[in-house]
Amino acid sequence: MSSYSFNGRTLVFATMHQKERILKTDFLNQLGITLVVANAFDSDAFGTFSGEIERTQTPLETARLKCEAVLAQTQADMVMASEGTFGAHPHYAFLPGNNELLLIVDKRLQTEFVTSIWSTATNFDARYVSSNSELMAFAKQIGFPEHALILKSSETHALEISKGICTKAELLNVFAQLQARYGKVYAETDMRALYNPKRQAVIREAGKALIELMASTCPNCQFPGFAITEYVPGLPCAQCQQPTRAIREHIRTCKNCKHQSAMLFPNGKFTEDPMYCNYCNP
Repeated sequence: MSSYSFNGRTLVFATMHQKERILKTDFLNQLGITLVVANAFDSDAFGTFSGEIERTQTPLETARLKCEAVLAQTQADMVMASEGTFGAHPHYAFLPGNNELLLIVDKRLQTEFVTSIWSTATNFDARYVSSNSELMAFAKQIGFPEHALILKSSETHALEISKGICTKAELLNVFAQLQARYGKVYAETDMRALYNPKRQAVIREAGKALIELMASTCPNCQFPGFAITEYVPGLPCAQCQQPTRAIREHIRTCKNCKHQSAMLFPNGKFTEDPMYCNYCNP
């Protein structure tokens, strides 16, 4: 059986925030897939960053619901959705993090392709401001006007929200109006993809990882999506040779025929520094 080719297929993206502009060239050049946008699709119905609609499911479950909605409305046989999450980075607790998840539901192959990456390259931030100087200091910090701002009457249950603010004149005008009515104003980075170049870069990295996954085929049956399913610790300490918690091998598993393949020393390291050894440095 020859390796599967995606060349010539169409992928429908469940988005309304221009994410297709970030990914379409890579999908076409690397896999021969034409990326198009789902018509009249309202991704905000599944949750908004600015708080009007709360996301009630996990990122993966939400992305799957988006795909199901598009599949139900169209004749598409391959649909993609994405979900962004912002908060404390799981490995660097004191740094803000951006997680980008991409999911493809492929009805022709009866499978899913999913990737999720974390990055500290984010300007996710928010605060109350009470003066023009405080507002402009915050705007400068997050990279305004290249990165847009949102102004709200309050952090939660806001009565008024203004999104996608990209000019100083609009920013000061909206702030003056909200300040006159509420005294202080809640300012936050607009994390929607079309207004946030930092997030766009992370989405593209997630797209590259997804393309790499789809291009990875099982050596036994050539089914695409030969993914890492287990990280095995035990890389030996360079000093005492005892196993450490560092990764010694990756195990990939085929979703089609269940074939497994192990790769030793996937990070190019054959031993771990003794400072990370529980025996040499308990």
